Amino acid sequence: MNTATASATSSAAIRGTYDPGYNTWLERVQARFVKTARLGAVPLFSTDAKDLFDAYLEAMPASQRQAHECHTCRSFVERFGSLVTIDTDGRTSSVLWVEDDAPAELRAGVQAMLAKVREASVTGVFLSSDKVWGKPQTGAWRHLALTPANAFSSPLLSAHQQMAVKREDFKTVMAALDRYALPAIEQALGLLETDALYRAEKVIGPAEWLHGLHKARAGARGTAKAHVVWAAVATAPAGFCHPRSSMIGTLLEDLAAGKNFAEVSGSFQARMHPLQYQRPTALPSQGNVEAAEKIFEKLGLAPALERRIARLEEIPKLWEPSTRKGASPSKGIFSHLRRKVAPVQPLAGVPPVVMTLDKFSRTVVPSADAMALQLGLLSQPFIVITAPVHADAPPVLQWDREDSRNPFGWYVWHGGAAPLLYGLKPGWVNVAALTRLPARWNESRATHQGDGLIVLLEGARETRNPGNALFPETLRSELHGVRATIEAHSRSATMQGLREGSAIGYDLRAGTGGYPAMIRVLSAGRTVDYKIDRWD
Repeated sequence: MNTATASATSSAAIRGTYDPGYNTWLERVQARFVKTARLGAVPLFSTDAKDLFDAYLEAMPASQRQAHECHTCRSFVERFGSLVTIDTDGRTSSVLWVEDDAPAELRAGVQAMLAKVREASVTGVFLSSDKVWGKPQTGAWRHLALTPANAFSSPLLSAHQQMAVKREDFKTVMAALDRYALPAIEQALGLLETDALYRAEKVIGPAEWLHGLHKARAGARGTAKAHVVWAAVATAPAGFCHPRSSMIGTLLEDLAAGKNFAEVSGSFQARMHPLQYQRPTALPSQGNVEAAEKIFEKLGLAPALERRIARLEEIPKLWEPSTRKGASPSKGIFSHLRRKVAPVQPLAGVPPVVMTLDKFSRTVVPSADAMALQLGLLSQPFIVITAPVHADAPPVLQWDREDSRNPFGWYVWHGGAAPLLYGLKPGWVNVAALTRLPARWNESRATHQGDGLIVLLEGARETRNPGNALFPETLRSELHGVRATIEAHSRSATMQGLREGSAIGYDLRAGTGGYPAMIRVLSAGRTVDYKIDRWD
């Protein structure tokens, strides 16, 4: 087709068909986007830059403007041309426009667009479910367009709805930053970091996030102050963007009210009690039940509600007795003549070796051949590991992912339980294995759930029905709004696998747990008793 006879609305696109330089620019725009967005790993932001395509045309000589007018390219530029990334100092960078990428005759137009984007303020997090941005080609004519590495996808919210959520998150975070001064946040963080407050691990993450953001905002200037907040909001973990309605807000309010440590600690402990923290205080409303039905249907979560007690062989182990490590017995024609060396029992009256669990794990466990744990007569801190009944049930726990499954959870009975309720007798019980708290089997996940060592015990079996043991503070964030319905269902459900479920043990948790614990260790024929007095 001859460009002289083409309409003005498509002449720029036609030029792309015949001009290698223009085609090269289109390819550079795509390459620039891929590099800047890092295959979707870097969040993108919308700005208030307006009329970019007009600025692009007006920067050209009047005689050339008609040749570069294109409705398709105009639509692309007006929707995507103002997108930016934000660095750690709150400075923005255009996702698309770099002068040196453009042909000489287009450079002034690109510079004009870039100038507008540089002066603009961020207005929100940008998300799109489109797999292609713009129209790469209409007929034989090429246009400005992009193919993002990842399109936004959620069964619950559209891209526009999620962007609206982020705008509200920005408002709540800004309000919290204005309300709570940096010294107050530092005081709260100090209490949390020293383990002076009960279950501090649940709150320290949001506190550190708010503290870091407060400092970053204080160090920024002008519009960059808001930009660092937008950058933080875009990647914030679930729940972090609502400080005033969370436990960090409660702690800050108590400190601001001038309460002494005893009052602050008492209030914090009461609110963080496992029977209170994030637990519904009333039966679910009809609306909440209906909302839960819709969410579970969209996410296909119904099979995940059926839970069972896990079996010992399913559990990743930090340690197990040497007789279970798969070592083959000695072979040879005289093997039956080998002497069996009996373990040397501890000398009566010799006190146990006192050490922390951290030191015990590093220095004693690696060489241990067998262990036993001493159980008392009264309530003990037992912990039970759970698993889904259906192996293909979708993730329902915070630390479980489709691409890296870990569907195991746990529960404890408040106040502990007598050994007899788990089919055990007081005294020394053989240790079947050691494992970590399930949320920490993937080291980097769910650190806010704390840490702990579980001493799995031989012969332990549950004798009571705990429901399905799905608790609000362990559920994936999408379910937070319907936690009342899930909790009500959990209480009425039946835990399966009580007879077969053998992953039951003694709870040695960081910050809480059953300290002191007495553990007898057999190593190289010698037996030593250890008193584990604390985590570290």
